[in-house]
Amino acid sequence: MADDNFASSPYLVPFDGDFSVEKSPTRPPKGAPDKKRAKKELAEVQEELRDLQRRLYADDRYSVLLVFQAMDAAGKDGTIRAVMTGVNPAGCQVSSFKAPSATELDHDFMWRIYQHLPQRGRIGIFNRSHYEEVLVVRVHPHYLDGQRLPRRPKGNALWKERLSSIRGIEKHLWRNGTIILKFWLNVSQGEQSRRFLDRIDEPESNWKFSPGDVAESGHWDAYMAAYESALNATSRPWAPWYAIPADDKPYMRLQVATILRDTLRGLDINYPDVDDEMRAEMEALRPIVAKRAR
Repeated sequence: MADDNFASSPYLVPFDGDFSVEKSPTRPPKGAPDKKRAKKELAEVQEELRDLQRRLYADDRYSVLLVFQAMDAAGKDGTIRAVMTGVNPAGCQVSSFKAPSATELDHDFMWRIYQHLPQRGRIGIFNRSHYEEVLVVRVHPHYLDGQRLPRRPKGNALWKERLSSIRGIEKHLWRNGTIILKFWLNVSQGEQSRRFLDRIDEPESNWKFSPGDVAESGHWDAYMAAYESALNATSRPWAPWYAIPADDKPYMRLQVATILRDTLRGLDINYPDVDDEMRAEMEALRPIVAKRAR
């Protein structure tokens, strides 16, 4: 794998640390496909993803890790469902990371993700991830009290250390065949609030509403600063970040699916060739199989 093996996109976070949350769009650009066209194009991409996922599974050399981070109500769950529609469940796994358990707190902050990493040939999806440790914990540093750290650098030093650790581990995974794509679904605070209202007003969506989500939205500026720092520090050719406009869900889903499709297209993944010995055995068994198929 070359260092530049990633999908090109206008939403690719630059690798030079020059990313600005303030300048990152939350709405599609002028001329973007409307809702109907976006859904049609997504269906076409989904169809190709089915074949690419089968080839990835059969090739059994690479794994793919998709990381989704966003503010509440940005549409992570719906995007994951939409992008992976039709993909063989045997070749895909979704892991969600919430508050760490007592066992997880007895290990380093990256420990709990290791057991959820995808095997070769499979696509792993992190719905939230190890980045919570430099996002929500950075916004609420009192969470560190429960981690019983033997040393706690002052100021921003701890976050710089954790971001450095993340970079190193992600590069290690890449060197060993894990293709990493990270998506920040960039929803505006106004759109988030409108979606919260929908959850309050629509009975079938009441279950999605959490008072805690509204409280977290009150820390918006702190979260945006944490995202900007994290994306600048960890968007690299081997583990790029994409800042996807999330105020328009069909457009957002199309962009994520297209980036995954283009990345898989760029891999050297093929169905394994059958050697002469296996081919001969298959032909020898053909009459038996054919007779049973009648």
